[in-house]
Amino acid sequence: MPCRFEKMEGQVVGTMLRLFRNRLPRLRAGSRQDNLREAAKEPERAPEHCLSTFAGGQHFFEYLFVVSLKKKSSGHDYEPTITYQFPKRENLLRGQQEEEERLLSAIPLFCFPDGNEWAPLTEYPRETFSFVLTNVDGSRKIGYCRRLLPAGRGPRLPKVYCIISCIGCFGLFSKILDEVEKRHQISVAVIYPFMQGLREAAFPAPGKTVTLKSFIPDSGTEFISLTRPLDSHLEHVDFRSLLRCLRFEQILQIFASAVLERRIIFLAEDLSTLSQCIHAAAALLYPFSWAHTYIPVVPESLLDTVCCPTPFMVGVQMRFQQQVMDSPMEEVLLVNLCEGTFLMSVGDEKDILPPKLQDDILESLGQGINEFETASEQLNEHVSGPFVQFFVKTVGHYASYIKREANGQGRFQERAFYKALTSKTNRRFVKKFVKTQLFSLFIQEAEKSKHPPAGYFQQKILEYEEQKKQKKSREKTVK
Repeated sequence: MPCRFEKMEGQVVGTMLRLFRNRLPRLRAGSRQDNLREAAKEPERAPEHCLSTFAGGQHFFEYLFVVSLKKKSSGHDYEPTITYQFPKRENLLRGQQEEEERLLSAIPLFCFPDGNEWAPLTEYPRETFSFVLTNVDGSRKIGYCRRLLPAGRGPRLPKVYCIISCIGCFGLFSKILDEVEKRHQISVAVIYPFMQGLREAAFPAPGKTVTLKSFIPDSGTEFISLTRPLDSHLEHVDFRSLLRCLRFEQILQIFASAVLERRIIFLAEDLSTLSQCIHAAAALLYPFSWAHTYIPVVPESLLDTVCCPTPFMVGVQMRFQQQVMDSPMEEVLLVNLCEGTFLMSVGDEKDILPPKLQDDILESLGQGINEFETASEQLNEHVSGPFVQFFVKTVGHYASYIKREANGQGRFQERAFYKALTSKTNRRFVKKFVKTQLFSLFIQEAEKSKHPPAGYFQQKILEYEEQKKQKKSREKTVK
């Protein structure tokens, strides 16, 4: 997940801030509820300085929190409250303290987005999910959560372990949460040395491993290896939940809606499914980044987000389905992940993408899909690949239409770019796509860079161009 931010002239960058500006003139003057709304605003591309550094690398995380349910002084409802924090806030400047207060006010509600009506339980299935918070400077923080019943006898309330990081790598943080959970069953004190060691370890480069030494009472010293996937553009996603819930044709329609920056709502019972499916849907847009309101699990107090007139991609628990359905909404794709159906749609989702390229995606997705049921990295590549190829075929020639001036600044030749496409259906689609913020942000980055970025997308573009050259060469030989 990129950690960049581009401020666009003439555009308001915070959808949620724009929606609630009358109640939120300044963040630090706002109430706790207003701070929540601001924290949940769209995840713009964040500046590079959002990542704290250590020993030339990046910190794994900023904070670990334990969020518990505490009974309110009045009534029978429970309120989520931070009951443990590592590290403690020390030596912060005033501005930093205000930012941390905003963060701390938001986290409990995102750890327990399903409201305050709880009762002690004897059984509760663990859930692993995540949320995204956007700072006032545009930088993004991700909350990785594990919610479960603590060890004990008799009815008790669930609690959440929440790790806050600027880094998007969900598989890795799930493993870290496993280690936190294991230590918390022994004692909170056992968590400290593990998290301290993790905080002092530099985040590994793609394909590399960091090994931590940790002591656990009665078990002795353990060595924990944390490996980052080699292909980092998919390390923040797992497509298995999306594939379990929806057919390929439905996923393609969701992709088409996202490409045109429409409003998309996912409904599901559990937090894990919501979180994983919304991240998977956003990941299909690679190499482009969703630059609008993005809330994997919407807290009950922010359900009016679905009335937002601007693009959004949000997840809502099924218990709030009727509230969502009763809300005034226009041109929304409402996806029921439990039933595998669309409850609302615009109606043209099947016609957005060029028919030939739709067929190519569906054919590629269906080939050998059952071979990847347990191998998540291979499955991720198999699912993402056809969508990357879609962008290669439609906009992969972008670099040839950036004209460089004497000072090195690039100027994108939009008209010549889409006219270069020989297919009328491809050209019709691209003429719409170039008007989106998805494409605008991408092309602004390309205009600044004197050379195409070396990465997975560029690699696929070069491979595709080589294939076309070889095909032309074979055709000439036959003639």
